[in-house]
Amino acid sequence: MDQNTIAIIWDFDKTLISGYMQEPIFRKYGVDSAKFWAEVNALPAAYEKQGIKVNHDTIYLNHLITCVEQGILKGLNNEILTELGAELEFFPGIPQIFMDLKKVVAEDSDNAKFGIHVEHYIVSTGISAMIRGSKIKDHIDGIWGCEFIESPIRSGLDTKLPRNDGEAPRAIKQIGYIIDNTSKTRAVFEINKGSNEFNFIDVNSKIEKADRRVPFENMIYIADGPSDVPVFSVFKQFGGRTLAVYPKGDERAFRQVDQLSKDGRIDLYAEANYSEKEQAHMWLMAQTKEIAQTIFMRHDEEVRKSASAPPTHLGD
Repeated sequence: MDQNTIAIIWDFDKTLISGYMQEPIFRKYGVDSAKFWAEVNALPAAYEKQGIKVNHDTIYLNHLITCVEQGILKGLNNEILTELGAELEFFPGIPQIFMDLKKVVAEDSDNAKFGIHVEHYIVSTGISAMIRGSKIKDHIDGIWGCEFIESPIRSGLDTKLPRNDGEAPRAIKQIGYIIDNTSKTRAVFEINKGSNEFNFIDVNSKIEKADRRVPFENMIYIADGPSDVPVFSVFKQFGGRTLAVYPKGDERAFRQVDQLSKDGRIDLYAEANYSEKEQAHMWLMAQTKEIAQTIFMRHDEEVRKSASAPPTHLGD
């Protein structure tokens, strides 16, 4: 691996947008979002009474499907989710900072010598289809999020001929892929090892540090708070860089990121404003340029070491 990639990894909800990405769904169907989330928050205890353990981070996906089946979110499918993604409103400076970070590295002639470049990734417990439909879609290189299945593949064990009732209306029916706050770390290691680029590399494969596509030293992670502690911890352990953000004027969110800083879990926290000259923008630009310079110096040194001294005339 050339290890010439700088991976900038972004959380989504409350990191790139001020709230939760599901809001456009509730607006479309006239659903009270507060009531929906209240039901979701009550589900773990309700299922525990049945002796069933559920994932607190992603049980909302099941509840969305339940609402579809009940007709509350009638006909909700991946196409609609993608269309609703266009309604998402981002913090100031998005998506410009995605372009700025790529540009500042690409325009440096030293970086061009070794193909040093920036890639942006989203790792979110939210819905991939909505992210793909948002205005950042053309600026990111990969998404780890939750996926829905509309047409489950039928089992061949059923020997009966299926009834021909005509084509059923499209709607989400099953969960295809889940990212929760802990499995975000798996996504990060997939980027680290290169599993996302080379499907023959399993994330659990043993790969020496020098052979990994994106060393943690070449990574930056941006997120909003305590739910990202597992990833923050991995980055702290392996030398990655971390930024926690909070919405302007949100004292509760400020206290959370301040505590993360006091606990030594993050490198910096800043207001979620990515506009030029704002702290988040300046820090991300500085860190990205510093990483690029470190990569260049390493490659330059390797080239110098590989070249033997030229022959010279021997003295008398």
